[in-house]
Amino acid sequence: MVNGYAPKTLQEALEIRAHEKVIPYAGGTDLMVQNPKNAIYLFLNKIDELKEIKDDGEYIRIGAGVTFTQAIASDLVPQLMKEAVSRIAAPAIRNAGTFGGNLGNSSDKADSVLVEFAMDGCVRLVSVNGERVIPVEEFFIKRRENNLRDDELIAEILLPKAKCSMPYYYKKVGGRNALAISRIAFAGTYLVKDGVIEDISAAVIGGAAKFQRFKDIEKMLIGKTVGELKANIDEYVKLYSEKYIFTRGRVSAEYRRTVCMNLTKDFLNTII
Repeated sequence: MVNGYAPKTLQEALEIRAHEKVIPYAGGTDLMVQNPKNAIYLFLNKIDELKEIKDDGEYIRIGAGVTFTQAIASDLVPQLMKEAVSRIAAPAIRNAGTFGGNLGNSSDKADSVLVEFAMDGCVRLVSVNGERVIPVEEFFIKRRENNLRDDELIAEILLPKAKCSMPYYYKKVGGRNALAISRIAFAGTYLVKDGVIEDISAAVIGGAAKFQRFKDIEKMLIGKTVGELKANIDEYVKLYSEKYIFTRGRVSAEYRRTVCMNLTKDFLNTII
């Protein structure tokens, strides 16, 4: 028998979260696999406040209870995010899986979180004592570890609108063509005006226990001309490769490094 609470409002959920030791449950696509013993769940799937997608002028705000299927159908969600989540598992999983769950589960292979990293996304965390908005990069510490406090819930994912409209790059490499967990996935955005790189960001998953992004290299590329990038592309790929951390998993660290370097070069060639 499944034990838990099924609040209908966010405030009711926060009161329960503040006073009971419960596990937040949205779509359950990850939790049901883990199946923690004697778990008491806080079912969030009846809370309409968590299922909204909004444009506030500065951010596209995706509620924690928004499913991947809902996001794919939305005119507000950026195409980069749609492309990433459209490749998550099968339709049944996308119909149930949520953005809050994908982030809160803190898997190092979470497809939507990769895009949030690449787009400088933030997460709004709420409790009975108030709220805080922090970068996703600060929230996600490493595999299975995050900054969610015991009395908090994930309320929204915030994607900067400036990033949402930029050209993007996305590639996912898995063990098969469908229903695959990422071995390596790469997401990036960029902006070129009058032949000069004005903005660039990129993130990769699958190499280590956390997402990898190197803002110092991004800063180095901003202000460079497309011609300079083209002339020195191998040097920039080398700079990235020297920083990537790779560990052995189902495939070798050497395989991960080779694939990641190829994706990095492909991304930079896209800008050219």
